[in-house]
Amino acid sequence: MNSGRPETMENLPALYTIFQGEVAMVTDYGAFIKIPGCRKQGLVHRTHMSSCRVDKPSEIVDVGDKVWVKLIGREMKNDRIKVSLSMKVINQGTGKDLDPNNVIIEQEERRRRSFQDYTGQKITLEAVLNTTCKKCGCKGHFAKDCFMQPGGTKYSLILDEEEEKEEAKSAEFEKKRRKKKHRDRKSSDSDSSDSESDTGKRARHISKDSKAAKKKKKKKHKKKHKE
Repeated sequence: MNSGRPETMENLPALYTIFQGEVAMVTDYGAFIKIPGCRKQGLVHRTHMSSCRVDKPSEIVDVGDKVWVKLIGREMKNDRIKVSLSMKVINQGTGKDLDPNNVIIEQEERRRRSFQDYTGQKITLEAVLNTTCKKCGCKGHFAKDCFMQPGGTKYSLILDEEEEKEEAKSAEFEKKRRKKKHRDRKSSDSDSSDSESDTGKRARHISKDSKAAKKKKKKKHKKKHKE
């Protein structure tokens, strides 16, 4: 029971101490472990229960279980001490430290702080989108960036999904049309070449027939003259 005085860290184990504790309570977000030598309990968050994803802490531990933990965090908040423990960096069979240099713990702490810093930032994008330009009267940019102003930022429309699909279909159709036109042109050139070849053959054939007729006529004329 809290006497109203702020808690102290005097009886708590040092940071990164490994010990075996008893599960006092299981919740949806983790399990509270009794710390030997003091009346304080530490929390093993479900993300620190196993290297695998844990959705239900009750599937990992039960009240009264003995588990190996490492003390990974001590924080004073509103005159109360929050103690964070981890099970996943300790071999639960032997109690051996699987992260002796605390590399995993430090990486996760940096990731957690980075996420908190990110979520704490104010999002100003909506304010910009709702801004009306005094130059052209359009929304989404400031007057100093207006494309109507000399030297201002140039804007180009971004196609939505449907327009992109139509653009792709149009390009595909144009590509097919060009291929067909090319094939038709080749076919036409081939037919023209064949036609010219046939015409040349017929001309040569007619020329031969004409020569043969002339020779025949000359022979008849000579024969008649002899008679």
